[in-house]
Amino acid sequence: METLLRYRGRAVTSEDAAFIRELIAQNPGESRRRLSVRLCAAWGWNQANGAPCDMVCRSLMLTLARAGHIELPPVKKRPPNNVVRRARPKVVEVDATPCCVSLKELGELAIRQVRRTSEESLFNGLMQAHHYLTYTQPVGEHLKLMAFAGSRPVALFAWSSAPRHLGPRDRFIGWSIQARKRNIRFLAYNSRFLILPWVRVPHLASHLLGRVARTLSAEWEKVYGHPIHLLETFVDPSRFKGTCYRAANWIPLGLTTGRGKDDRNHLGANRSLKDVLVHPLVEDFRERLSSEAT
Repeated sequence: METLLRYRGRAVTSEDAAFIRELIAQNPGESRRRLSVRLCAAWGWNQANGAPCDMVCRSLMLTLARAGHIELPPVKKRPPNNVVRRARPKVVEVDATPCCVSLKELGELAIRQVRRTSEESLFNGLMQAHHYLTYTQPVGEHLKLMAFAGSRPVALFAWSSAPRHLGPRDRFIGWSIQARKRNIRFLAYNSRFLILPWVRVPHLASHLLGRVARTLSAEWEKVYGHPIHLLETFVDPSRFKGTCYRAANWIPLGLTTGRGKDDRNHLGANRSLKDVLVHPLVEDFRERLSSEAT
């Protein structure tokens, strides 16, 4: 059986191409999206939460069509590119009265997952206005957490899918390439952490990191149908020391190469070096992440 190409770790054969051609012939007039959903169902190609991998499937079908292995129906609709068209989050007004108290005096804190809730716009606006990197819309699996003291927001966390390749982390885990491809979804990357600038509470940052570490896996499983075994983040040493992460028992692993995820030619650093820190959520994280079993 001839292998035509490899896509996302899957060997796509001439028999697969023939199956897709037959699927298209049996469903004349259907859109590319609908055909991709049918193909996902036929192949059992689903995300951990049960949703079909239809976008990945459409990309595979387009790759096969461009190589001349299948013929796709004409595009029926071109949806707008939301990444290009997306407006910046709107500025939000909140109580910015200086808060300079002890952690005990701050009172009970509530941490809520706000993605796909009425509070998501508040999260986006505060991150845009007060984080030095501003707000960036995550791609792939992600959650947004906010910490409140009463009704006042005090801190924000953005979590997303982990980078595919990260030398210090990969050596720390000790997993194979196959295991990394299979299990990268069990890592979560802390892409943003913001204590609002008018909040000056000693030990608040490390306290919140500890609280989030105890609940994030369960929150992730509610949305995506799988747990998280390891947390990771980058810290820019030219700006921060990462003291709160270390105080919350995160483990420093060394520096990134500075090449970024899209560097394929190894031409050297093209961005600042970052400290890599991780935090295991289970004792046997290496065993779980290094497993190549299906």
